[in-house]
Order: sequence, then structure tokens, then C-alpha cells
Amino acid sequence: MVVPSRRKDAPMKTPICEMLGIEFPLLAFSHCRDVVAAVSRAGGFGVLGATGHSPDSVRRELKWIDDHVDGRPYGLDVLIPENMATAGEKGVTYNSLQSRVPERHRAFTRDLMEGFGVTVSAQAVSDETPQPFDPDRALRVLEAAFEHPVRLIANALGVPPPEMIEMGRARGVPVAALVGAKEHAIRQVAAGVDILVVQGTEAGGHCGEVTTMVLVPEVIAAIKPIRDVPVLAAGGIMNGRQMAACMAMGAAGVWTGSVWLATVESETTEIFREKMIEATSRDAVRSKSRTGKPARQLRSAWTEAWERGPTSPGALPMPMQSLISESALRSADRAAAAGNAKARELVTYFVGQGVGLIDSVRSAGAVVQDFKTEFLEAVEHMNALLED
Repeated sequence: MVVPSRRKDAPMKTPICEMLGIEFPLLAFSHCRDVVAAVSRAGGFGVLGATGHSPDSVRRELKWIDDHVDGRPYGLDVLIPENMATAGEKGVTYNSLQSRVPERHRAFTRDLMEGFGVTVSAQAVSDETPQPFDPDRALRVLEAAFEHPVRLIANALGVPPPEMIEMGRARGVPVAALVGAKEHAIRQVAAGVDILVVQGTEAGGHCGEVTTMVLVPEVIAAIKPIRDVPVLAAGGIMNGRQMAACMAMGAAGVWTGSVWLATVESETTEIFREKMIEATSRDAVRSKSRTGKPARQLRSAWTEAWERGPTSPGALPMPMQSLISESALRSADRAAAAGNAKARELVTYFVGQGVGLIDSVRSAGAVVQDFKTEFLEAVEHMNALLED
């Protein structure tokens, strides 16, 4: 039987739509508040990446979103790693970690950047500034976020701490967790998360080694006997046709990230957007060179030097590698923007293999509408394959 055609703006009925109060189960992760608001206004669900925020700065960002989202729902994503070199240590600050960075890593970075005509200017931070990816600060950020009408909180790089899950339960807000392997999903379900973001290796940022096409049905089958937890498919999803394919596998919606980097609202630099359009899917490489854990990002002179350079000392474990990479890469961005053509070779950012599908820069709202149109076209195409 052929299912009747539907309008692209007709609301969908999936567990995710019901849990989050949205029309279309397209979740958009972005560090840019403008993208978050635009996606939610268009009927999707924007999720603000808050890893780099303090409680005060996240209050400012969420106040702005509240003023620009037209009452539509949105969420927040933090990063509380289960495994870091400083796990279990209390009171670790950004400055106290600096003494743990070996001189050979500093020298390698300095020589690398100078070879491209870039002088690294480190940002001064106070002695109280927490270490990168600090778990305690992430929990304080969540507490500040709940002063606003967030409808979802999400965590990456491990099972959310019990305090995070309790925060969500106490306020009736679903807690999502990103997973990159079947065994991780089973642990998350046992811990009590409400939504699984099942992220294949195609994804930008921290990712595992299994493809989205394999991982989504594998996780759905593994958790079915335990508990009914909605799954969001993630990893390389750049259009509505891919979204339809993921939902055909049993996903209740999709979690997207890289596609929003090529929007006019994005936080990325103009040079990085140009490089995205030039890139192929093979240019999104998995490297420890930015955070100390495998993270997919655009291939650049930075990633090549750390991963394949004959004198590379190898990446430091999280969170120490970020002490080297962030100031260096920000300096490269500034140099490239100022006209240093060689510095352009260093410019990189987290992006997935779907970068090969990007051919232009569009508005975030237009991307949402295209997702809806392409999703409907894919469903109608499958319907047409069925006989009456």
C-alpha cells in the first residue's frame, strides 16, 4: 500500500518529537547561538555546545537564545569525559597543567608554526581558570542553564555523571548521551539516560571506528531487550535523504553537526568555510592532534605534522594537548585572516566526512527546509517502489 503524500511542514510523530515538543526530529549541534535559534525557529531543535563556556557566559548565550527563538525549544550539550589524564584530581587549573606539558611538545609546536610564518600568542588566563573539559565546571554550567527553559541536556565522551542525570530527572528534562560503540550504548542505558545519540565514525569531532550504517541498527538491537530508549542517528548526515535512511533503520531522528558549519550563521571563519567547500570526504581525518583523543577534523598542515611528521612527539593525553593546540590554531586563524597565505594551510576545525557533500554556504533556516523537502522526497521515492 502506498502511503499518501505529506506536506513538508506537516508535524511528524516520533518519540523524539513528543519528548522535545518539536515538529521535525532534526537536532542541530552548534557552538553558535545564531544557528541554534535559527534551527529551532524553523521547526528543528538547536543544541548549543557549551564545552567552552563558564556559568556566566552560558547565561548570556541562553538569554540571547531565549530572546530570538520565538518560544521554540532548544537544548544544551556539555562534554564530561570519563577518562582523562587528570581524572579524579581536584582543583586542577589551566595554569597548573602548563607545567605538565613537555618542552619537546612546546618546541615542536613553536617550530611548526614558525615554518608557516605564524607567531603563537597565548591567551593569558587567571590562576582560577579550570582545566579544559573540567567536569566540575560542566556541572555548574548545567546548573546555570536550568535557569532557562532548556528542553534537553546531552553529554559526550562517556556516561553522564549521576549528578547530571539527577538534574534532568528533577526538572523533567531528558538526558542524552553520545555513543560510538554497542557496549557504550548498553552502559548508557543501564545508567538511565533517556536518549542515545548513536554516532558513527563519519562524524566530526570525537568519534569511534564503526560506521553509522552499521552502528545504528547494532545499537537498536542491543538495547531492545533492556529498555526502550529512542535513538538519534549521527555521523555524516548532511541532508534529508540520509535522514530518511537512518529512520528507515529504526532511528527516531537525527543528530547533526558538520552541516551547520557551512551556514552563514556559523562560528567558523570564512577561510575554513572556503576550505570545506574545496574538501573531499577523505579530507576529514581522525586525529588526536587537537584534544588528545581521536577527533575527526579537516586535514591540514597541523594534523599532518602531528600524525605523520618525522619529528612529531605524538599528541599528549586529554586535556594537555588542548593547552598546545588551541592557542596555536587560533593564532593560525588570525594570521590567515590577515593575509598570510601559508597560514591558510594550518587552518582546521572539527568536521565529519560529510564535508564532501558541501558545495555552498546557506542559511541555517534554508538547511532545515531542505532537510524537510529531501526527507519527504526520499519517503515518496520508497513509497513509489511498492506496488498497489
